[in-house]
Amino acid sequence: MTVAVTGSMAFDYIMSFPDEFAKHILPDQIQRLSVSFLVDSMRRERGGTAGNIAYNLALLDQPALLMATVGQDAPEYIAGLQARGVDVSGVLQLSDEFTASFFVSTDQTNNQIALFYTGAMAKAGRISFANQDYQKIKLAIISPNDPWAMVKYAQECHDLRIPYIYDPSQQIPRLEAEDLVRGIEGAQILMLNDYEYEMIKNKTGLSEAGIKARVETLIVTQGEKGSFIHSEGHDIHIPVAKPNRIADPTGVGDAYRAGLIAGIMRGYPWEVAGRLGSVTAVYVLEQHGTQRHTYNRQLVANRYRDHFGHTDELDDFVSFSPESI
Repeated sequence: MTVAVTGSMAFDYIMSFPDEFAKHILPDQIQRLSVSFLVDSMRRERGGTAGNIAYNLALLDQPALLMATVGQDAPEYIAGLQARGVDVSGVLQLSDEFTASFFVSTDQTNNQIALFYTGAMAKAGRISFANQDYQKIKLAIISPNDPWAMVKYAQECHDLRIPYIYDPSQQIPRLEAEDLVRGIEGAQILMLNDYEYEMIKNKTGLSEAGIKARVETLIVTQGEKGSFIHSEGHDIHIPVAKPNRIADPTGVGDAYRAGLIAGIMRGYPWEVAGRLGSVTAVYVLEQHGTQRHTYNRQLVANRYRDHFGHTDELDDFVSFSPESI
């Protein structure tokens, strides 16, 4: 049994401007802005929500089917995930497109100027669950992607009886209120951060009680405050694991999702699955780049014990064979 991971695959172009943007923008000329900034460093990182989640699942030996669109510039990205053990048969490569790309420049005061090019992601609707070996899919996650594709995937999961995690996050502003409500109502799990949670309540008009009544499990991440899981009438607080250092928070949420999903797939209690997510998230926080870190199940279990103490599920977590999933 496998996890189907839908969402974006993208390249992140991260640049550093050794000054302050504000010094070079004329407020009285803002209506005809024309300015160029010379950056002194740039990194090209592999990213995107689906790519990040699948990468982390592979580190945990959790079989994952990646369903995403990429362009002509992504063969090495695909090969890298495949080498890690990700099933990339659901990836659609478009020879006449470039992979979605995020361009961001940060100045010395942490102000940012960013652009996002959708590229191949805009055609994610060409992928269908019906064209996959969907009977082997135990759980799917619908993470940020082309909005129409997200609506399509939620409907397909409903029709094919595939339980899914609904994770609309960055696409909440683009999705229609009725589509958000349908996505929530069909989901087994709704997952958001605390700001997105307020956004979705505001856009749909649903109260907290209204959302909880429509979905079996609600998970809200709260940054350094940890996360809370509401399931079957119970609220469970999940604390964070403490990092050894803080490098870059980008991609932390994707790693949390992977750790949590690995726990769900093993049938662990929410308290354990959530803490696995907290531990896997820390590895990303300590590195620059969303797919430069590495770990294995033994390392995650050791760190879990260091932060939260022992639980019997860790013995299973370390010893299980991926073929048994």
